[in-house]
Amino acid sequence: MNVVIFGASEFAEVACAYLRKHPDYDVRAFTVAREYLTQDALCGFPVVPFEDLPDRYPPDEFGLFIAVGFSALNENRRAIYERAKALGYRMPTYIHPTVERWEETSIGEACFIFENNVIQPYVSIGNNCVIWSGNHIGHHTMIGDHVFIASHAVISGKCHIGDGCFIGVNATFRDGVAVGEHSLVGAGALVLADAPPRSFFKGAATVPTEYRPRSASST
Repeated sequence: MNVVIFGASEFAEVACAYLRKHPDYDVRAFTVAREYLTQDALCGFPVVPFEDLPDRYPPDEFGLFIAVGFSALNENRRAIYERAKALGYRMPTYIHPTVERWEETSIGEACFIFENNVIQPYVSIGNNCVIWSGNHIGHHTMIGDHVFIASHAVISGKCHIGDGCFIGVNATFRDGVAVGEHSLVGAGALVLADAPPRSFFKGAATVPTEYRPRSASST
């Protein structure tokens, strides 16, 4: 499949490196919103305004990967996903060949799952999620849409991660806990109890506080 990568940051460069080694994908260009266009090329490929993408790289001929971080607690990525979907772009899911998963797992579209993740049976992962390298996601866990999980998190069995959450490096979840949508779990945090939407776990904190992200923008 010929594909375009949305983004022009370090994440986009990393995504390009992974996709170029995958036999199913042929990277042809990068794209960003016109107001954020600062360069003509990246990794040897053109960078084009997203507003011009349907004419230059039409959705019936190209797929789209979203390589954008967790700014505004993933609201930017959600907005890009919805705009691309409305235009008719296919957004495949990339799963690195070292990922351990079972037939009983369910993974949505537009996800990017890096190497050495363990995804146990009956895990459900929504659309437009990023799961960086080396995480453990326990059995029967449900992860919502537009979630970003950094490296080496341990999410025990039967957890529920709401839409738009960010999970930091080395965060740990006790089995059966539910974290509400748009929550931020910081690096090294230990989550031992349920948390409402927009909770904030800082460091090793176990009691959340409300987190209010900045307003979203399309980058």
